Amino acid sequence: MDEEGPAEQESWSPVHRERSQTSGSLSEGSGKKRKQQGVPGMGQRGPEPQTSDDKEPCTKRVRPVAKTLSGSGPPSAKVTPLKRLSQSIQRSISFKAEPRPPGYVPPPRAGGCRRRSSKLWSETFDRVSEELSAHEVIFELMQGEQQLVDDLNLVKKNYYEPMLTLAILPEAELREIFGTLDSLAPLHEDLLGRLMGLRQEDGTVPELGPTLLDWLPRLQAYEPYCCHQVWAKARLDSRKREPAVGEFLRLCQESAFSRKLELWSFLDLPRSRLVKYPLLLREVLRQTPPEHPDHGALQRAVALAQDLVGLINRKTGEAECRYYQQRLSYPDGGPRHPGIDRSSLLLCHGELRNSKGQRLHVFLFQEALVLTRPVLQGQHVVFQVQGPPLPVGQLEVQDLPDGGPRLGGALRERARSCLRVSAGAQAHTLQAADAFDKQQWLSHLRQALAARPPQELECSLGPLAALRLDCDPPMDHT
Repeated sequence: MDEEGPAEQESWSPVHRERSQTSGSLSEGSGKKRKQQGVPGMGQRGPEPQTSDDKEPCTKRVRPVAKTLSGSGPPSAKVTPLKRLSQSIQRSISFKAEPRPPGYVPPPRAGGCRRRSSKLWSETFDRVSEELSAHEVIFELMQGEQQLVDDLNLVKKNYYEPMLTLAILPEAELREIFGTLDSLAPLHEDLLGRLMGLRQEDGTVPELGPTLLDWLPRLQAYEPYCCHQVWAKARLDSRKREPAVGEFLRLCQESAFSRKLELWSFLDLPRSRLVKYPLLLREVLRQTPPEHPDHGALQRAVALAQDLVGLINRKTGEAECRYYQQRLSYPDGGPRHPGIDRSSLLLCHGELRNSKGQRLHVFLFQEALVLTRPVLQGQHVVFQVQGPPLPVGQLEVQDLPDGGPRLGGALRERARSCLRVSAGAQAHTLQAADAFDKQQWLSHLRQALAARPPQELECSLGPLAALRLDCDPPMDHT
């Protein structure tokens, strides 16, 4: 893909690099059994797609700073996809089932693109053992593959092909928006077929590791898709303003096949699936005894999955960094800041208010903190740099207590959730959206300082679900 991509985007919301949580373990808790409603003609399926994020993931509020460097968050933080997966698997150990052959794995049933009947492995029996087995996780893996294949086919059938046939957008622009999505469905169909082929007559899966070691390198196909997502999102947001495109997408979202999800929700599903593989495989390994012949191969599969996801995350972060570097606009055509251009990673960015109450979009690159003002110039969105960038090497960060001096702006209120950044003669008081956002900003700023020099910064880049470019912050039209 052309890295320059489309410059157009409708708008954006705070976005920050979030760690791909590939090194954690599943939580210890258990949940209540969910009531399931069957769909005629459809078999038992895995967990529901991520309902809390899938409702309106493109318009939901995104925290100004995600777990970029620290990988931590408050107890009240919204459940992440991996934690949600953990909870769904833990639900499967809350019930008792009659004994089955060791390693029994019920087969996933092929389904259509409508909302699926969601049953966990454990819910297919009257009673389940109290121990979480590796085969339950394998079942979750198989169900997830089937659901993703269904959704990828849905996107092609209900979005790409109709938009091409009806000439809603030119084919070149459709390729820009959908990227290499069409190449991902065969990849997951292949894994699903291999998993089904491993099942013996009694439903057991004796060894999984060798199959995974052979298949996992195919995940490299995700690199061009994920690296292009920031440009694809910008192009989609720009074209949604056109009446024909906006009306088509609205009708699709109101139709039953979409499950009330926006198009971008479907385009982001592969990335969401990608970051789950290390955790799923690690859980299979945890439940596999060391003396089992599959243990060594599973260990190598976990390491390979982590390496591949880490590489794709790093490449994706570099692509996002380039995207925003190209969209910085310097006043009066001034020279670009060398520290920004040298940075290969965008550590975090999002909206903060200055002491006058004005909204700014702040970027923390490896070597510079940049305060900008978003401006729409025709069909192009750029970020006008407000004053000289603050070099990270000279940056000082201060946590300001609540109840300080009043802020300016239309609503003059006593300052809350404020912090102060300074470098040399420059100093800025900035206000975050709330106390959580402020602590996240402080955490990432301090860790960026502690990680100097730049080459020692941790490359913990993560999910593209945080690429939210469709909120509506105020911007100037010039």
